[in-house]
Amino acid sequence: MKVITTNSYGGPEVLTYSEQPDPKMAPDSVLIRVKAAGVNPVDWKIVAGYLDSLMYVHFPLVPGWDVAGVVEEVGVDATEYAVGDEVMGCVRKDEVQHGTFAELVAAPVRTLARKPASLSWQQAAGLPLAGLTAYQSLKRARVREGDLVLVHAAAGGVGSLAVQIAVAEGARVIGTASERNHEFLRSLDAEPVAYGDGLAERVRALAPQGIDAALDFVGGGAVEVSQELLKDRSRVVSIADGDVRAKGGHAVWVRPDAADLSALGILADAGKLTVPIETVLPLQEAAEAFRLSMAGRARGKIILEV
Repeated sequence: MKVITTNSYGGPEVLTYSEQPDPKMAPDSVLIRVKAAGVNPVDWKIVAGYLDSLMYVHFPLVPGWDVAGVVEEVGVDATEYAVGDEVMGCVRKDEVQHGTFAELVAAPVRTLARKPASLSWQQAAGLPLAGLTAYQSLKRARVREGDLVLVHAAAGGVGSLAVQIAVAEGARVIGTASERNHEFLRSLDAEPVAYGDGLAERVRALAPQGIDAALDFVGGGAVEVSQELLKDRSRVVSIADGDVRAKGGHAVWVRPDAADLSALGILADAGKLTVPIETVLPLQEAAEAFRLSMAGRARGKIILEV
C-alpha cells in the first residue's frame, strides 16, 4: 500500500511517500480502505519528537489518527461492522507507528463510528479528533442547557466544533477570535469577542453576571482570565495549559470513544454540526499539510485525500 512515512524525528521534510506492507488486522479490528485522513497538530508534534516522553513511537512511522473510509475486511471479533460499511475514527493506539496517512488502516472497533450520511468523506475525516476533544471538554466542564460558555480560540478546528455542540445543547456561547473570524462565529450562533488585553472586560460587557463554564483551546493565560469570570472557578477545561489542574480546573487529553463519536455523528445528521474544511491535499503532499498546520492560521480542517 502507499503511505506517508518517516524513519526519524524531524520536520515536514522527513516525510516520504512510499510503499509499505498492508497492515495486519487484530481480531477486534477492521481493515479500512481510506478515503480521507484528517491532519491535526498532534501529528506533526509526534513526528517532531515532542511527545517522545509521553508515547512509545516506533519507526518507520506512519503518522495520522483521523480517518474516514470503507470497511474492506472484518476481524473475527469485530461484529459491529460488515464489509462495505462507511466509517470514521480517531485511531489512536497505545503505541504509535501504524497511522492513517495510508491507503489501508487496521482500526480497533473501539475507535470507530459510522460515517454520518450528511458529511462528505473529507468532513468525516476531519471530525473525530477535534470533535471528540470538543465534546469531551464540554462534558468535563458539565455544560448543560441554559449555561453561558466562554470558548477560547472559538474559530479553530476544535473551538468551532465546541461552539456548535454547546449551541446544540442549548447553551449560550461567547467565543474569542481575531476580528476576521467574528462573522464566522456569528454564523455558528456564537457571540464573538477579540482576544488579547482587556478580554475579561469585553466578556463582562456581554455577561455582567459572569460565565458558567470555559473551554481553553489556546493556552497563554486563558485559564486565569476564565477564572476571573467564572461563577465556579473549577468549571474551566484546558487542552493547552499543563498546570490547569493545579489551578483548580480540568485537563482533557482526547480519548477514542465509539459512543462519543456516534453522538457527534447524530448531531451532524440532525443538521446541528458541520466540519469547516480549510484545505484538501492529495496524500503525497502530507509535508505541505504539516506546514499549513504548523503555521496555525487554518480556520477549518486540513485534509489528505487518499
